[in-house]
Amino acid sequence: MMADLITRAAVVMLARTLHVPVEKVKHLESLGAENVDAIRHRMANTLYDEHAEVFKRISALVPIVPLKIALPIVQKTVPATMAGRAAGAVGLAHPKKASSALALLQVDYAADAAPYIDPRAVVKLAPVIDDHAPVVAIAREVLRRKDYITAAQFVEAATPELIRAVEQGIDDNEGLMRAGAFVHNGAIISDILRVIVESNPARVSDIIQAAAEGPTDLRLDALSVLFRIDADLISTVGDVMFAETDPLVLADLFKSYLDEGAAPELLTFAGHLSPSALDSLATNPVIEDDDVLFAVIRTAVAERNPDVWRGMLDVAERTAPGVQSRAVRMLTDIDVSEFDGVAALATEHGLWPSVLRLAAGQEPDLQAQMASRFQATVTDADRACIHEHAAALGLTEQVAPLLASLAARD
Repeated sequence: MMADLITRAAVVMLARTLHVPVEKVKHLESLGAENVDAIRHRMANTLYDEHAEVFKRISALVPIVPLKIALPIVQKTVPATMAGRAAGAVGLAHPKKASSALALLQVDYAADAAPYIDPRAVVKLAPVIDDHAPVVAIAREVLRRKDYITAAQFVEAATPELIRAVEQGIDDNEGLMRAGAFVHNGAIISDILRVIVESNPARVSDIIQAAAEGPTDLRLDALSVLFRIDADLISTVGDVMFAETDPLVLADLFKSYLDEGAAPELLTFAGHLSPSALDSLATNPVIEDDDVLFAVIRTAVAERNPDVWRGMLDVAERTAPGVQSRAVRMLTDIDVSEFDGVAALATEHGLWPSVLRLAAGQEPDLQAQMASRFQATVTDADRACIHEHAAALGLTEQVAPLLASLAARD
């Protein structure tokens, strides 16, 4: 089974931390993104702490030797790898001094050193940076080198002011999206995108277009970013995506996600789209493809994830009647044993209204087949919930065959 997008990125970052090929740690994908990221942090801390005493002595010199004298000598005589490690110690001990030093660094040298700086120092340093111009210049060079992992580590520590400065000073939409894919914390991605939405809404459109029209790996990086942001931001981004992107480009985009095993992430994203964006997705030509439709249905059943189910149902209920019927038949063709726990999932996460709206347009026999997928595990509490939603939606009569089939198991 292919690892999810976040886990894949976490494994790449772990390999970078350990300075080994990705293949050496790829087997750790089975641990999941959270565990791999925890391993990376522990290993990074261990590696940086290994020579802490040496770098502590270096940082002790900072208050004594003026930066204007020390830094030109350092940049001529000290390898950037060593300087980066030393800079981490200095940043932790003297964040204000380290902040002042940024303006004295050559951009190329700073970009060379950046991958070796202790991420903990970056977190401590970011809030005390007054002059953002040197940071923007270094970030621009790091992205030019396509060093997205280093960029991501700096992004994780960025303040709103620094984010605005980077947004204004860097026009590399592809680079920003690729770096974002390596940011582990979805809340940080949301904070960053929210700042961009508020300060420069047009930039969102540029980023979306760059991703939609880009190569497959960029598309996957974009999805890794977008499916993790806050629900209101997904709605905003989705409206831009469907309003400004050619439907055929979107069809190719969504097909590429399914081909690359990213259906769960795509459906999670879809589950937070606005009604108008969902309508556009449901009528996109890609949904007419039976292979695509089955992949969507099959993914929801296999994942047992409420966000994935919501995305599938939100799209399915908005499709044309013929597509709806095909989707329901595909659903009922899946072995009943694979639906264990789905009724409880639907009750707990409020999915029954979508199920009922989807069922309402189906023939009685198809409704009965839908019910058969839930009958083995549906409880009295589930049945009461289903009846309550049917009444609230005014669909009790339209879904009577489904309700009768569920009641037959009492």
